[in-house]
Amino acid sequence: MTVREVGVEEEMFLIDARTRQLVPVSDAAVHSTRAAEDDLDQELFLQQLEIRTRPHTDPAALRFDLVEERRLAAESAEAVGAALAAVATPILPHEDGRTTPKHRYVTMLETSGKVLGQAGLVCGTHVHVSVDEAEAVRIIDDIQPWLPLVSALSSNSPFYRGEDTGYASWRRQLYDGWPSAGPVEPFVDVGGYQQVARELIASGAALDEGMLYFDARLSRNFPTIEIRVADACTDLDDTVLIAEVARALVETAARARQRGDIAPPWRVDLLRGARWRSRRNGLTESLMDPVSRAVVPADQALGVLLDHLRPVLEEHGSEVLVDDGIRRLLADGTGSERQRAVAAQSGDLTAVVDDVIRRTRAPFDA
Repeated sequence: MTVREVGVEEEMFLIDARTRQLVPVSDAAVHSTRAAEDDLDQELFLQQLEIRTRPHTDPAALRFDLVEERRLAAESAEAVGAALAAVATPILPHEDGRTTPKHRYVTMLETSGKVLGQAGLVCGTHVHVSVDEAEAVRIIDDIQPWLPLVSALSSNSPFYRGEDTGYASWRRQLYDGWPSAGPVEPFVDVGGYQQVARELIASGAALDEGMLYFDARLSRNFPTIEIRVADACTDLDDTVLIAEVARALVETAARARQRGDIAPPWRVDLLRGARWRSRRNGLTESLMDPVSRAVVPADQALGVLLDHLRPVLEEHGSEVLVDDGIRRLLADGTGSERQRAVAAQSGDLTAVVDDVIRRTRAPFDA
């Protein structure tokens, strides 16, 4: 049995404890005493922090690592008078992002322009799954139709700058402003992937391979596929669920290729339609079935996902984790639905920010 390693990067916001608005203090936070020795990093804007786990084969070990990394990030934020918020878009009105003073980030924003650059002031969950070079690109090709369901499970950005967007994941709507973001046509092999990368960089749409913001891409630093479709999840159990689903998708695709069982690729315009439906609806309405390509109720689409992944989940011993996690989200709602419920009860988006901050800390405050 193949047990692939999985690692997670979580991007989060820094929040002013008094105003509940974003505060640009990541430079001071990452240079706090303990943070200097750990996996805490800055992002494109000074209002963000990023944590990175080590690679794991056991979901329980991954969760423990995430708890400790969130604890570190929260302590570092609090050391400079801020709070940590695991949420995908700024909930309250805020000033524009203040660029982190690193040459690459400054160049990115000078090239892209201010309006496009603000699409970077969002937070995602990026999952790395270990792969061999020979199989990696074919797996990226094969998992494309399944990624909208991963996005729907993680939906956690209904509000943006004080407004209800009408979307479950507004982050994805913003992020697609980057010219190198989104779904892709089949690459077929490593050579095809590398050719597309070279031509996109030559076009100016990407500064380098790190700006290839495909829904799933080859990591430039690790022997992994990086799946980038998920919102930053407030509840840590959602993050672990997304990581396990991503791992199982990669392994299932690899086994199907070995059997010669290759599903026909989707046109990129149909992928965009499926992505739009997932970020618009989350799990509240219908989604696209990755097998039949029909629009079906969300629970039916997720049932297809579970059937697709079940052999790998059973072998890995994570079937209950994924089954229970999906049932929980269908019954209780995604992060997006939780935010709207808090807003409806309180009539105040500040209460939504407070709830996000509390739940971000919950795993290590218990």
